[in-house]
Amino acid sequence: MIKFVMMPPLDDLKREFAPRLEEALPEYRVAVPETAEEARREIVDTDAAFGWVPPDALKVATKLRWLQNPDAGPFPGYYYKELIEHPVVVCNPRGIYFDHISHHIMMFLLGLSRGLPYYVEAQRERRWDPNARKNGYVYLAESTALIFGVGGIGHETARLCAAFGMTVIGVEPRPEYDLPFVEMHPPGDLDALLPRADFVIATTPHTPETEGIWNAQCFRLMKNTAYFINIGRGKTMKIDDLADAVEGGEIAGCGLDVFETEPLPADHRLWHLPNVLLTPHIAVKDAENIPERRFEIILENARRFAAGETLRNVVNKAAWY
Repeated sequence: MIKFVMMPPLDDLKREFAPRLEEALPEYRVAVPETAEEARREIVDTDAAFGWVPPDALKVATKLRWLQNPDAGPFPGYYYKELIEHPVVVCNPRGIYFDHISHHIMMFLLGLSRGLPYYVEAQRERRWDPNARKNGYVYLAESTALIFGVGGIGHETARLCAAFGMTVIGVEPRPEYDLPFVEMHPPGDLDALLPRADFVIATTPHTPETEGIWNAQCFRLMKNTAYFINIGRGKTMKIDDLADAVEGGEIAGCGLDVFETEPLPADHRLWHLPNVLLTPHIAVKDAENIPERRFEIILENARRFAAGETLRNVVNKAAWY
């Protein structure tokens, strides 16, 4: 019998997943501890777990061999020194958000290319103004998108951009997808590529290597007609540097669903700058098929774990993704 623990804090999905996993794979017994103290007792002899294992629990997890991370980009501190050094294999659910978040990116891209923020402002003021747009119209079929992070989300975004006739440049440290329509580069080429892009799209997770990479130096390398879109993680971006770049005309505007500090403070000037689209980290909110996709990842990895097969979406723990 393989023991699997749903780590607290519990929610409706974890409670729902537990009996479904046991029903689908009778060789599993799934524990659902309600408190951290109960979880420490359960994890002593468990083979696998879903959620976060804190350091005090990891110390007693003598049999733990597989940990399923619920999030592709977990909270800061999920990966700590002891977990990185532990032999447990960590997997994540990357790829389950690919279409929903790509569509959100395209919302930003299309809106910014057409000057939507200016027209929304005119609408709020009940002002009929055919000349409301202050920046040039971007014709997508003659423009270039640079996508930093061509993984589960980025590869679908690249496909959509290409469908609009855009030239697509991809920057990715470990390419996983066959994308003949994308000009692929390693991260070290980023500075040389930024001046070519009309849209710079960041889908990267927060890792030790990506923290703060979108900063004043990067924005200075972009065209003053270019737009920055971040849908990855807010900690990869220096929000004040971005505001400086928009306010100073170094770039034309931006679309953000993630922020260095969340919620974005109500007094931050980015709220009031022109040609900016902001959404409050909701790109997959209310996407009804995400819970089922998350369960399918757990179920497939549980089947593979029981069969001694290679697990899906294995994480480089030291790199956090």
